[in-house]
Amino acid sequence: MVSTNKINEAAHELFSQYQARLPFTALPGPWGIDSIAEAYAVQREYLKLLAEVQGEVAGYKLAYTTALMQQQAGWDEPCAGGLMATTVYHSPITLRGSNYRRLGFECEIAVRLGSDLPPSGAPYNREGVSGAVELVMTAFEVIDMRLPEGVHGLVRTLTSVATNISNAGAILGPPVTNWQALDLAAAKGVATVNGEEVGYGYGSDVMGHPFEPLAWLANKLAEGGEGLPAGAIVITGSIVPPKFLESGDRAVVSVEGLGEATLTVD
Repeated sequence: MVSTNKINEAAHELFSQYQARLPFTALPGPWGIDSIAEAYAVQREYLKLLAEVQGEVAGYKLAYTTALMQQQAGWDEPCAGGLMATTVYHSPITLRGSNYRRLGFECEIAVRLGSDLPPSGAPYNREGVSGAVELVMTAFEVIDMRLPEGVHGLVRTLTSVATNISNAGAILGPPVTNWQALDLAAAKGVATVNGEEVGYGYGSDVMGHPFEPLAWLANKLAEGGEGLPAGAIVITGSIVPPKFLESGDRAVVSVEGLGEATLTVD
């Protein structure tokens, strides 16, 4: 493991690049960050800096939730980042494109927890976490692509994890309380931009069921003695791959049984 000083140096430099809307330095970089564990250590410090301008962590995003994405990432499990309090929005919403380096979105299924998932409850499975789910929602993940051009595989993943996996927030659709009546694995998600379909997928595309990434997250946090608190928002992984937007675009994501969410770019 690299030194704490190197971890802090990396986090501060990457955060400075974020504030300046510059591409991130690819890891390992001058700090020698060459493992996922070290990238998460940088992320923890990076999120502390981000919290000073975007509020505290209000939940989590999940990424690399399919075998293909993990293969491309050079890693063998999902990865997680933080959702910051002031970047959790409710549909419909307009975002200013000039606030982002390259604004994009993914179509996801979000959950809000109604009760804690403490580390003492691990190991969790799908059924174990479902009892803590209060609301399920269609959601955008808002992404701001700042990764440097031409990086692939584990180098891209290290850089992505350290800088919160390109997350710039989440836009939540209407809350659904009777989600138990839905087949979330079979639910079809569709994304459109300016009325044209740009992609679709199913709840089963994220590890077989949207609650499987939630269970993975609860177990991953428990390894470090952390839990998922009541009220946390978790977006569970991409049903539709990233799509990028320009000023004037209007995007809609919908998931069968969960309704839709709308994003307009100013």
